Amino acid sequence: MHDAKTNLSKLVERVEGGEEIVITRRGEPAARLVPERRKGGFAALAGAWRGRVRIGDDFDQLPDDLSESLGARP
Repeated sequence: MHDAKTNLSKLVERVEGGEEIVITRRGEPAARLVPERRKGGFAALAGAWRGRVRIGDDFDQLPDDLSESLGARP
């Protein structure tokens, strides 16, 4: 534990490099330092466009010519 306190910045650098470090007290595991997960993918995008995009009231309605070409209307 004393070594961890003394060398915390070095330990954090190692963890940032992807290493996982177990800190022990009297030979028994007491804590684990692991790299922080960086948010990515969909979670990072959720809400990113809030207030920037407006969906029109007629969003669900196809224009007649497009509906006809897709066979949605006789």
